[in-house]
Amino acid sequence: MGYWYSEYSSAKVKKGAGGRKGGGSKKKPVSRSVKAGLQFPVGRIGRYLKKGRYSQRVETGAPMYLAAVLELAGNAAPDNKKNRIIPRHVLLAVRNEAPRRCSLTKYQPCFVAEED
Repeated sequence: MGYWYSEYSSAKVKKGAGGRKGGGSKKKPVSRSVKAGLQFPVGRIGRYLKKGRYSQRVETGAPMYLAAVLELAGNAAPDNKKNRIIPRHVLLAVRNEAPRRCSLTKYQPCFVAEED
């Protein structure tokens, strides 16, 4: 019975490991910041949201959204000759970015004025 199996299988699995230690290549872990193309650390922001006890639960998309908004605010800070992000920069970043402005209001439809 073992003869036909060893004849046709090319990869050998070590016994006792449940197939985990096979000769496959292991994927390198990729952070959520890299996946989203952001500079701000998504994992760290999520950890701070959970530890800060702002709510009982934190959705998976919340830290990614906050990191994106903070990155936009960080881009707006040098325009105002500042090194640090202030609430005004967050406001300017959200207002200037039309798709994000639409997603801030959950129940109101997005109306973007067409340019003539």
